Amino acid sequence: MISNEHHEHASSTGGTSPSAVTVDPRKVNDYSSFAEAYTAENETNLINAHYERPAMVALAGDVAGRRILDAGCGSGPLFAALRDRGAIVSGFDASAGMLELARRRLGDGADVRVADLGGRLPYSDDTFDDVVASLVLHYLEDWGPALAELRRILKPGGRLLASVDHPFAVNLRHRQAGREAEYNYFDTTNWTEEWTMGGQTALMSIWHRPLHAMIEAFIGAGFRITVISEPEPDPAARELFPEVIAAKPRFLCFLFFVLQAG
Repeated sequence: MISNEHHEHASSTGGTSPSAVTVDPRKVNDYSSFAEAYTAENETNLINAHYERPAMVALAGDVAGRRILDAGCGSGPLFAALRDRGAIVSGFDASAGMLELARRRLGDGADVRVADLGGRLPYSDDTFDDVVASLVLHYLEDWGPALAELRRILKPGGRLLASVDHPFAVNLRHRQAGREAEYNYFDTTNWTEEWTMGGQTALMSIWHRPLHAMIEAFIGAGFRITVISEPEPDPAARELFPEVIAAKPRFLCFLFFVLQAG
């Protein structure tokens, strides 16, 4: 397990241990408050740049000419990678600050919009060949409405590629901290983490759900699971992070799904 080092939409280096904290919902998951520090942190690190994003791109395969929606696109690194491979990409994010950075990266002509994954999305039915949901679903307590919206905007037979916090890794963190009674693996539970990057601190609220609950949500929304992946890091990581990879050539961190719309 690689702990306290997650992603653009997961966690980051320097986070504290999970804790049960009651906070004002308006003050959590505010990416705009530390957008530049967060983006800089995730441009070249192991977990995002050399594990999660390469895995998503590999799962996407040949995307030339495909219309793809980047759901929760943040500052646009995955959007850019897919566009560079010939995809026609659109994206949305709830954070206006992150989208400002995305426009700097992608150009003013990029189709990026402010929207919330938990609500109605500003796209027509049957619009996209693929949707990529990179480390965003675990911010939602209820996956049902979001998955229904993604199913609506996908063409029949289209794909949803999703990465989430690995539920076994989350449970292991809680058990190592002696919180197994409070955070039972089989329950859907919420915790708050404090992330610090570039001297800025933010509170992040994350939902854990067991594997069976994820699968039930996907099937209930009309998706068929075609791939479940627990990949290795990108080969370049061996040279860039030799000590970490030597100690843990494979590790639990995220879980990846490829789902087909029925």
